[in-house]
Amino acid sequence: MRLKLLEVGAGTEQLSACKISLLLGVFSNENSIERFMKIGRKVLNVKNAILAFPEEPYVWLSSAAGFKALHAHEEALLHPYFQGAPFIDSRHWNYEEFSKHIDHLGVDHERLICFDLKLSNKLSIGQVSFYDDGTVSFDDESIELVQEFAQGLAKIIEMNADYEELKERFEQQSALNFSKTKFFQIIAHDLRAPFHGLLGFSEVLAEERATLDEDSIQNIADYLHDTAESTYTLLENLLNWAMAEGGRFVYHPINFKLKQTTRIVSNVLNTLAVQKNIQLIDLVPDDLKVHADINMVTSIIQNLVSNALKFTHTDGSGKVTVSAANVDGVVQIKIHDTGIGMTESQIQNIFEPQLNVSLKGTSGEKGTGLGLVLCKRFVDLNQGEISVSSQEGWGTQFTVTLPPATSGHQTIANTELMVRYSRSD
Repeated sequence: MRLKLLEVGAGTEQLSACKISLLLGVFSNENSIERFMKIGRKVLNVKNAILAFPEEPYVWLSSAAGFKALHAHEEALLHPYFQGAPFIDSRHWNYEEFSKHIDHLGVDHERLICFDLKLSNKLSIGQVSFYDDGTVSFDDESIELVQEFAQGLAKIIEMNADYEELKERFEQQSALNFSKTKFFQIIAHDLRAPFHGLLGFSEVLAEERATLDEDSIQNIADYLHDTAESTYTLLENLLNWAMAEGGRFVYHPINFKLKQTTRIVSNVLNTLAVQKNIQLIDLVPDDLKVHADINMVTSIIQNLVSNALKFTHTDGSGKVTVSAANVDGVVQIKIHDTGIGMTESQIQNIFEPQLNVSLKGTSGEKGTGLGLVLCKRFVDLNQGEISVSSQEGWGTQFTVTLPPATSGHQTIANTELMVRYSRSD
């Protein structure tokens, strides 16, 4: 069994899964891994070094020939051999077994020393081995110096993880603030017309009540109710139009946990679900991330869930379920309802901008025909896809695909590191 070398950047199609390595700039000019291994080889006067992080598909080789990527071996579990020691060399009580294991993985050596990389909480996150065909033992002073370098590398990982988390939070807040600013810029103009009607007829009802017969009062009440309902729907969509129409929109994709948006939508629409005697179920995993505009994704999910509630039966049997998973390199989101379903002709025209008539919901709700058109627009802007499958009388399922979180801007919180590598203890 020999090692299989890869050129970094060529054939390393799984590089996005190397989360810690990317934090250390493995594919950039600021490659802390390569620099650390090169210094370590110099200090120990050794020819080769291999660094590995458990669960990452590649390990990294530093030698006189340069810096290379290798396919990680599924049996390369090194941490248990340390048994609490910071490093393993020829004086370690488990050295012979460790040496045999390293040789089995394809690493030929005469002398070998391996350091355990640990976070400040003492959890192991990786190991770096220095080896060659020499026979001179490593001196204690050099070992101590490289061990300090190894601890420094672990601290860099923690600091970079903290920085990426703070950067992601800042970008999310910036995106939210931008949307709020645009909203307030247009809300007064777009709401003025319907409020003129509401104020005018409510004034008639308040000041001329005694002169009105029952039919007139009922007509005014119907008008006020319908106008208030349509104005609420307009208000709900104003933020979306503010971002998407007339060149006023700025697409701002970031990495974020999808659960952030589904939790908001569930909280907002749960009252409506309870009123209609419908179960609203959120099955989205807590750690699933996408790379998209957080405001648009929230709008997409809210529109689809609201639409599902609108057309789901109110007899207690109705369910609306939101789920998501990584499927074939994309994040697939599904909103499924057990409602009245749609005909084939309705499905064909459902995302068309010219759609101006919508069916009434199971409680007589009226629609504007705007929500699904916006969903299609936002999905397209986020480089995703949206589709629908439905059977009349059996329910409907909308499927939205979005890009996963990008490797170039991947957030790994320290708590995630702790959970991921605690299994190695």
